[in-house]
Amino acid sequence: MDEDFFAALRELGYVEGGNLEVVYGWAADKEERLPVLAARLVQADVEVIVTAATPAISAAMGATSTIPIVMQSAADPIGSGFVTNLAHPGGNVTGMTLLSTELAAKRLQMIRELVPHSRSTSLLAFDNAFATPLLIRAMRSASQQLQLDLVVQLVKTEEDLPRAFAGLQKAGAETLVVQTSPFAAARRQRIAELAAQHRLPAMYEVEAYVNAGGLIAYGPDGPALTRRSAVFVDKILKGAKAGDLPIEQPTKYQLAINLKAAEALGLAIPQSLLLRADSIRR
Repeated sequence: MDEDFFAALRELGYVEGGNLEVVYGWAADKEERLPVLAARLVQADVEVIVTAATPAISAAMGATSTIPIVMQSAADPIGSGFVTNLAHPGGNVTGMTLLSTELAAKRLQMIRELVPHSRSTSLLAFDNAFATPLLIRAMRSASQQLQLDLVVQLVKTEEDLPRAFAGLQKAGAETLVVQTSPFAAARRQRIAELAAQHRLPAMYEVEAYVNAGGLIAYGPDGPALTRRSAVFVDKILKGAKAGDLPIEQPTKYQLAINLKAAEALGLAIPQSLLLRADSIRR
């Protein structure tokens, strides 16, 4: 839960400590704690559960089939088995989807613009991320369409990261796509540093990696999704059923580019990308 969410709630007339009571649960990057935290929220008899990221959504669904659940960002709610239909989710789940796995082709096309003669790409993915199998399938399909060889490296711990990058370099990967996850987000600066050390032009899913030194990022506007989730909460608190509220897809995407990182790699950013960028870090 961040300030964007609570700012949106305040605009809708809700004030924490006034007409709104919030019960918090935080797993601190330990996914094994999520089922316990979800059970505590159910025991607290909350009126709605708001959560982000696929593992937390899964834990909430495992804890209750009656309390409404609002997803702030689900990678692929259909592929993850949360719902069978975005327009008519049914059940007790609704909210926002990132549909990040469907952006695999777009990200590869952009990294191809940066390194036009590349013949191979790679994916750094995380064993502890719920949506990893979905992303790998999407990346395999996208790389085949672009006639790129794909190298996949899976990591579980921070100690795995140097080995993974060495493996990518040994396999001859020319570009890299980095999966986002709670694990990766907490180590984004380290990941960006390793990509630079191994001279791998890397595409990320969110701008925070570019701010941490990464080269380029393309994905949904996260704060906009977070703010929009407050509207779902408002509707549910006013009597709407979660299953009747269509799950919404992103309407705005952000492209962020780090010129300093590009210079260090000896890359010239094409004008076509610069003109489309929402944020350019110098």
